[in-house]
Amino acid sequence: MEREHQAVYVISVAAELAGVHPQTLRIYERRGLLQPARTRGGNRRYSNADIHRLQRIAELANAGVSLEGIRQVLELEAEVEQLRRRVVELEQQVHRAATERRYEIVPLRQSISLFGRRPGIFREDR
Repeated sequence: MEREHQAVYVISVAAELAGVHPQTLRIYERRGLLQPARTRGGNRRYSNADIHRLQRIAELANAGVSLEGIRQVLELEAEVEQLRRRVVELEQQVHRAATERRYEIVPLRQSISLFGRRPGIFREDR
């Protein structure tokens, strides 16, 4: 996963890999759709994750989605992915808790008893 986020591509290579013009990458960055890493000299560097994001942006743009719509779709997709990871995490916690406590759970019969009183069939006031 770390390699996926390692910023190694210059803008011209990233544009070619994503199938877009370098100026398009600059527009996407200005619109907040993409945040490439920067070298000390200020040059943009793109990772494989950035390239995948660019391809997703191009898919949505080709489907007629506006840049603002693309930004919202990407945010929602990121949120869904985060929620999926959280669900898996919670499922694992529940499974661990159930496995650790499986011998602690003991079924009990519940009945109501009134102490200090005789059951109705033994009462004399009947």
